[in-house]
Amino acid sequence: MCRSGSILCTILVFAGTSPLLGAGEPDPRVSDVVFTAACDGTEQRYVLVLPEGFDGDAAHDLLIVLHGHGSDRWQFVRDGRDECRAARDVAAEHGMIFVSPDYRARTSWMGPKAEADVVQIIADLKKRFRISRVLLCGGSMGGTASLTFAALHPELIDGVASMNGTANLLEYENFQDAIRASFGGTKAEIPLEYKRRSAEYWPERLTMPVGVTVSGKDTSVPPESVLRLAGVLKAIGLDPLLIYREHMGHSTQYADGRAILEFVIRRARAPGLDSAV
Repeated sequence: MCRSGSILCTILVFAGTSPLLGAGEPDPRVSDVVFTAACDGTEQRYVLVLPEGFDGDAAHDLLIVLHGHGSDRWQFVRDGRDECRAARDVAAEHGMIFVSPDYRARTSWMGPKAEADVVQIIADLKKRFRISRVLLCGGSMGGTASLTFAALHPELIDGVASMNGTANLLEYENFQDAIRASFGGTKAEIPLEYKRRSAEYWPERLTMPVGVTVSGKDTSVPPESVLRLAGVLKAIGLDPLLIYREHMGHSTQYADGRAILEFVIRRARAPGLDSAV
């Protein structure tokens, strides 16, 4: 019987079409996990992918990936787009535990309930497995959400890789109905909530390694706020990796996705040490 807030009561469903083994071949390392959210008692889900040759007695890094607007927890597990393949390949090569949450909705934008779910998932995974470091990445809405969550909870995150996200939700104008539903009001009604979730206003909190990709012709999530954030991080000595493709649209090339992920893995604190706050 499930207890609110516990992932000890998970339901595990093996995914039957994992790209890790090929279409139609069940992969016992891939599980669809159901849990009861502590913040409101609802049923929520994430996908868990264990690395090849997983050893439960050994320590593993954890990579949490956040899907884009209109997608769900399966995007980074199954999708063939460059951003998703890069994250999967890097996680596999480094023997990382790979987790992709729904984080509330296809149109989440890391509102308060999504934030609470990710905090809960991290805590429960640390109880269940030996976790060395927690790394966070995502694309588009997920890139935004990665920066938001890292700025809100720097004590939980050891590196963040954001692909084509925004760092300023007060100035961002797209998908306003979805963001209003996620945040609990419009930016005119609750501007401080939008500011709190905008990483550009809190650069000093991003003490972990930060890698970002942005594109000059991106009209879905314009690059200006992330360019400014990267500039401030560099100015205060936090040395992010910025990859700016001036002539690209709303996407990240495979090599660039790998580059920012490898950067944060390489620069993240040594396993076993306390995270910086």
